[in-house]
Amino acid sequence: MNGDQPVQIDVETDDPETIMAVYAEHGWGDGLPLIAPTEARVNAMLAGLRKVDSGDADPDEVIATLAPRVGEATRRIIAVNAVLAGCEPRHMPVLVAAVKALAAPELNLRGVNATTHPVAPLLIVHGEAATTGGYNAGLGAFGPGNRANATTGRALRLILMHVAGAVPGPGDAATQGGPAKYSYCVAENLEESPWGSYAHEVGPATPSAITLHCGEAPHNVHDMESDNAAAVLDKIASAMTTWGQNNAPISQGEYFVALCPEHAALCADSGWSRGDVSAYLFNKATVRVGDARKAFNLLAWAPWQQALGDDDFVSMTEKPDNIKVLVVGGAGKHSSVIPSWGMTRSVTLPC
Repeated sequence: MNGDQPVQIDVETDDPETIMAVYAEHGWGDGLPLIAPTEARVNAMLAGLRKVDSGDADPDEVIATLAPRVGEATRRIIAVNAVLAGCEPRHMPVLVAAVKALAAPELNLRGVNATTHPVAPLLIVHGEAATTGGYNAGLGAFGPGNRANATTGRALRLILMHVAGAVPGPGDAATQGGPAKYSYCVAENLEESPWGSYAHEVGPATPSAITLHCGEAPHNVHDMESDNAAAVLDKIASAMTTWGQNNAPISQGEYFVALCPEHAALCADSGWSRGDVSAYLFNKATVRVGDARKAFNLLAWAPWQQALGDDDFVSMTEKPDNIKVLVVGGAGKHSSVIPSWGMTRSVTLPC
């Protein structure tokens, strides 16, 4: 992309260094090596949609318009960026659904890209798509070493840069940026979730789905010793009550709590449902109202929160439903809290 119109540049070789030089010359790419999006590779990528799309779906149909550039995303443009990132054709249904989620009004993509906060869209893959796509939901899920996680997350970032115009400076105002802006993709560990699919609780009861949550990098919470759910969740609540996060002064902010399988099993074995975990954290992750008013000159709180006295305590978010719980990871008692940017809502769609 260049400005508002697609640009086609013919390069006679797919030599990686040449491709890198051409993309750098036009201000494209993420700084990492790219795979040449030849016609054959792009067509092979588009073929990955045939199992979920009608066979005659127009590859040039606009399926999303992405802020701030108001760039138009088509299946073909998504496929080009998927090739550049190193995806396989089986990852295309996830990417198409993710791009549609980016355009959802409640996600507030313009704000996500325009803020100085280092927010990045976390892509979570649920159900059959996680298995057939080879996504890692277990040990090291947020880290390197898995092609599906790394390249799908990277492709989504390239789409944000090339289509939405979220290039550092003119389209992405993040003060320091962050490593999650390279690639931020995991799968829900459905096999070890005691509560079933997160996607089925909040969205469509389809075999496959994706969730986009625009937030910070994961904040690790470890508890190696506790033998009861409350003690583990107390530590998680403590990680939710810091003034430095964007959620702190914004009542609508969501928290994604990615429990490791062992912490999730401890909660479930104690008779706690997913909703119980959210409700407990809502009641436990609280701060003194007067301290919040001292920390922030402007509090974007709900009216009932604004009416509280200084000596009252208030939760870090307006309602328990803003605390989203799912299972990610493998062996070891480490979970994570992922605060949102604040003025955004997560989106779950079928894929």
